[in-house]
Amino acid sequence: MRRLTHLILSLLVLGFGGHTVLKAQQKGATAAGAKRWSDPATWPDKKVPGKDAVITITKDMNVVLDVSSQVHGLTINGKLSFADNKDLELSTEWIMIHGELEIGTEAKPFAHKATITLTDNFKNEDFGGMGGSDRSDRGIMLMGGTLNLHGPEKSTWTKLAKTAEKGSNSIEVLSAGDWKVGQELVLASTDFDPRQAERRTISAVRGNTITLDKKLDYMHFGKITFDVDERGEVGLLTRNIKVQASEDAEQTFLGGHIMAMPSSHMYVEGVELNRMGQNLTLARYPIHWHLVGDAKGQYVRNAAIHDTFNRCVTVHGTNYLHVENNVTYNTVGHCFFMEDGIEHGNEFVHNLAIQTKCHTSKPCVPTNLAAAGERADYQDRQAVRTNGQQSKDVLLPSDNTVSSYWITNPDNTYRDNVAAGSDANGFWMSLPEHPNGQFEGTEISKTIWPRRTPFREFKGNVAHSNYDSFMFDRNIAPNNTFGVTGSSHTGLENPADPDSTALVSTFEDLTAYKNRNGGIWGRGEMHVFRNVKLADNAMGFTHASGAFGRYAFTSKVVDSLFVGETENVGNPATDAEKKYGRSLPKPQLPDFPIRGYEYYDYRHDVENVTFRNYEDNATRKTGAISNLLFSSFGVSTNNAFERVKFVNAKPVYFPLMTNNSKWASDNAGSMSYKTAAYRDKDGSLGGGPNSYVLIHDGINDSIAVDTKACEIKPTWNAAV
Repeated sequence: MRRLTHLILSLLVLGFGGHTVLKAQQKGATAAGAKRWSDPATWPDKKVPGKDAVITITKDMNVVLDVSSQVHGLTINGKLSFADNKDLELSTEWIMIHGELEIGTEAKPFAHKATITLTDNFKNEDFGGMGGSDRSDRGIMLMGGTLNLHGPEKSTWTKLAKTAEKGSNSIEVLSAGDWKVGQELVLASTDFDPRQAERRTISAVRGNTITLDKKLDYMHFGKITFDVDERGEVGLLTRNIKVQASEDAEQTFLGGHIMAMPSSHMYVEGVELNRMGQNLTLARYPIHWHLVGDAKGQYVRNAAIHDTFNRCVTVHGTNYLHVENNVTYNTVGHCFFMEDGIEHGNEFVHNLAIQTKCHTSKPCVPTNLAAAGERADYQDRQAVRTNGQQSKDVLLPSDNTVSSYWITNPDNTYRDNVAAGSDANGFWMSLPEHPNGQFEGTEISKTIWPRRTPFREFKGNVAHSNYDSFMFDRNIAPNNTFGVTGSSHTGLENPADPDSTALVSTFEDLTAYKNRNGGIWGRGEMHVFRNVKLADNAMGFTHASGAFGRYAFTSKVVDSLFVGETENVGNPATDAEKKYGRSLPKPQLPDFPIRGYEYYDYRHDVENVTFRNYEDNATRKTGAISNLLFSSFGVSTNNAFERVKFVNAKPVYFPLMTNNSKWASDNAGSMSYKTAAYRDKDGSLGGGPNSYVLIHDGINDSIAVDTKACEIKPTWNAAV
């Protein structure tokens, strides 16, 4: 870092690339007396800088940008602020901040329009090691400096107040705030397909009714249905302060970036970031705290981050940061990104992520087990994983099992966030054994155990229109390859001591709907899911053990609701869906048996849970309670349920499994699931207190079934 700083300072002294280098005059310029950019007297040659100028604002200078300008590059050692008396634009290749760049303040947000456009007119230019042949140096880079960007927008997203029908050109929302004509908004998908998100321009606002510039191509659901809130989100994409790459980035995928390095400070609110991030390029993200350490008081909030080429918000080696009330849309790679697993004390609150996409250069591979008939390339799935999840030319192999929220350390807060449409995962907790990346092998890394660290807070989050909603499994190995196991979590009183007391980790008020695979997939011990609402998913809940009987229990689902199908019929597209009358989680497999709760290995409990709308029909079978298909791990006889309630729901269904089953998982042929025995503690399932449910389908009958003592349930493929 010292070498880089020295190089930058040398460039400022010696000049840059043969272009005109201007330093603002120091005479008469103090912190109390700012100089106007438009005043020739501010500049040494008595001329306002032109497009080829490389400018340095010296340490004791305070310059006010009062006219729109285009320059080659800009270094701020003093202070540059935008005059708030008219709309202003600044175009430049790069901005290096050792001092301060200010557009508005917390007390007085910027009232006009301010646009910073990061250009790339000088190809392959390398300023201070920030560019080169494989990346662009266009960015705002803080080397111990301060970035203050303050726009007025606080009402950044809302929900539909009622369903917006296909073909409609108006929507009704819960609160339109101060949204205005001409601003852009995006409606999240409320179906299984994340690409049903739609971008529109506001043509009129009357109360909470918004008229759009063109009709909607899809229905967007807007109701609380069977006590599950499936009202689609609507996010505002326009802000009066905008930082963007020039339009050529749409062809090169090398957008702009904002990067705060050690000793820097960023306070960003009410800002729009467009065409930011550089495709498959390390450390080139729309907004990025890089090894800042303690960032108490710093934040990005009320921002709109859209059409990016590499992530959204990256937190790397930085703690106590606040990320709140932001909207993201049409982004590539993990969106809200915790980089190395050392980051802690950060708060992610009330953010909305819409349409998070994989990198297009490699296959987008499901994180979880895929059904055999779900993908045409299933039989070659190992090769697909190698090309995608283990590819050497994606930034992280896991980017092609992309997530809206990538979580590598439990010691952070995630509250009231929404993952509304991802190619793979909504929330993905992938915990390394020790922090990796920049910190791999360091002494501090050896003292931190993310897989043993208690959760700070995970509450009130929503995930819909993803492949998997909540993924707590899989990991990045130290060699940066992607593994499908090994990320089991058990919070311990003393994470450094594997024998210390295990603590309960509680995940509260999670809502997951319209996910093509699972609502919740967990791995670990002592995990409690309280007041979760899971609806319209292929499978509601599955949890895997990591310690295999070492602790009191693996998972508990309590005080919760499962709904097989709601009033949200989606947008049927295939012939099978149109015949069925609603969209399907796996349209390639219209007869896929949707299920609510799947028992898996070791001790899992279900307490005070209601199951609704799990009824067979002519298209597919279903059941409220089931098992993981073709499980390769033994199932505990202590698995139990009590105080369960069934409303229009078949209580149990074990799909008939053979090696040729078209919905077989990656574990096809494994038969340990046949040992399943589930205890009905209080008889609420209907078999009497302390009865057991066993598999009995005529082919895979449990050896524990006594046909004389048991009641055979043919529609369940079970015996009680």
